[in-house]
Amino acid sequence: MPTSHTNTSHPSPPSSPPTLSAPNIRRPTRQRNRPSRLSDFETSYASTITSHSSGIKHPLASVISYKKLAAPYYRFIMQISTNIEPRSYSEASKYPHWIEVLKALDVAKMQHREAMYRDLVHRQHAILITGMGFFTDAYDLFSIALVTKLLGRIYYHVDGAPNPGTLPPYVAAAVNGVAFCGTLSGQLFFGWLGDKMGRKRVYGMTLIMMVICSVGSGLSFGHSAKSVMATLCFFRFWLGFGIGGDYPLSATIMSEYSNKKTRGAFIAAVFAMQGFGILAAGIFAIIVSAAFNSRYTAPAYEVDPVGSTVVQADYIWRIIVMVGALPAALTCYWRMKMPETARYTALVAQNMEQAAADMSEVMQVEIQAEPQSEDPAKPKPYGLFSKEFLTRHGLHLLGTSSTWFLLDIAFYSQNLFQKDIFSAIGWIPPAKTMNAIEEVYKIARAQTLIALCSTVPGYWFTVAFIDKIGRFSIQLMGFFFMTVFMFALAIPYDHWTHKDNRIGFVVMYSLTFFFANFGPNATTFVVPAEIFPARFRSTCHGISSASGKLGAMVGSFVFLFLAQNKDQNKADAGYPAGIGVKNTLTVLGVVNILGFFCTFLVSETKGKSLEEMSGENEEIVRTSEEPE
Repeated sequence: MPTSHTNTSHPSPPSSPPTLSAPNIRRPTRQRNRPSRLSDFETSYASTITSHSSGIKHPLASVISYKKLAAPYYRFIMQISTNIEPRSYSEASKYPHWIEVLKALDVAKMQHREAMYRDLVHRQHAILITGMGFFTDAYDLFSIALVTKLLGRIYYHVDGAPNPGTLPPYVAAAVNGVAFCGTLSGQLFFGWLGDKMGRKRVYGMTLIMMVICSVGSGLSFGHSAKSVMATLCFFRFWLGFGIGGDYPLSATIMSEYSNKKTRGAFIAAVFAMQGFGILAAGIFAIIVSAAFNSRYTAPAYEVDPVGSTVVQADYIWRIIVMVGALPAALTCYWRMKMPETARYTALVAQNMEQAAADMSEVMQVEIQAEPQSEDPAKPKPYGLFSKEFLTRHGLHLLGTSSTWFLLDIAFYSQNLFQKDIFSAIGWIPPAKTMNAIEEVYKIARAQTLIALCSTVPGYWFTVAFIDKIGRFSIQLMGFFFMTVFMFALAIPYDHWTHKDNRIGFVVMYSLTFFFANFGPNATTFVVPAEIFPARFRSTCHGISSASGKLGAMVGSFVFLFLAQNKDQNKADAGYPAGIGVKNTLTVLGVVNILGFFCTFLVSETKGKSLEEMSGENEEIVRTSEEPE
């Protein structure tokens, strides 16, 4: 392929090696984007410029880290005269020294491809390990919703009642909400601990806690309904505590392992494993309930109130919640073997040699740390509660926390309307027309269909586009469309209640889930892991995610009461009258508008390094420029 050069004449092939001089292999700016065999070195390997002792700059590239390339490169490249840059590969073959250079480039390319392959394999391995934690998180948090109706039938049956037993409001709030309380606490505690002790040392603790408490939840026994629920709540709190730690640690580890070009997709892929966890919970509940229903047949509640709940039904909810321990247990070993992130070791622990050793293990190449000079006068870095942090990152923390808080209010409130939607379209018939096991089956089937059609695709749309259109744009788009669909459901709500229009209601309801996941539900997880300095990264992500979990508690419980019918006689048993579904949807639309505007407090991170976003490079430069 022809490439132009400022020197149009070319000398005849030399019979002996030319005088050693520095080569000028950098092409004119206007032509650097043109492909050329000879320019491959520049475009692939000359991204950095290193000064030679002579004062002339030589392109070296990141592959200078590979020792096998460094020596041949210097030896061959210094033998080429400045005036001898061939225009084509065939012309280059006339010059013995250029042949050697091209051979060196082939070696460099092969080493680069091998390094990129090892890097990709390592990142996929990291996604699997960290993502399996989120798979378990979602399974554990969402599986309980599949069996709460069953718990009511088993432990709160009332003889002679026209409808099956249900969990009293305070018990339902405790069973569902205690995990949120634990998650919020774990996010704050493990986020802080991850910055103090290191990501690796803390990471294994969260998974072990999830395994133990998942098993403990299924083994909740007692002589009364109250004791069973109390034991279940105890284990679910500590299960949530471990799950909470997984949020800041998984996001931080994945962000510090990734490069700036694909970092968003890798972090989002970890979070997207939640979708598979939700699917797995639903599918496994379908399988278990179908197997038990075929083995232990029972009449509907309206036919035989007592016989509709067979004794063996008590095993179903225990099996479903205990299986959540399995994926976590399978990844325990690999999580313990993960090396500490080099960014933490170098920037927080200040151990450059260990950082180089960890990266050598990851990339399977030899990397040597540059010797660090001791600087006793180096100023102490600013702290989390300092004025400088508030000036630099205060608005960022407010932005990540507020958007996550508002998003989770809207996201978790949507689950409140599922029972009305499923009943309206006939997916879940009235409880008294089914036996206990059949009810579990139909609830699991309905939630699995919603997850399959809207939740999971939304997650992976984010993975596909987050590094193309950016976090900021996706988050704005998500909040915008969630607002549109909320108001589209709320304003003509009476229209949607008519039998002929229920399918349209379900479609728009599903689209709100889709744009929540192809929107702020994913980006609020990604951004806090990118914009804060390494020494605060896990802590600030923990604060942001804890704000989100606080929003989830508001959405799940405050709006549970608000969404009750205005007529006390039509409200759910044990609940006071509320403002109705229509008004609740309107309030949620306003919440999404607030989330839209709070997004402007958060910076775009696409295509920027972690150090560039956090300002750590500026700190290093400022420190180095201070007078001694």
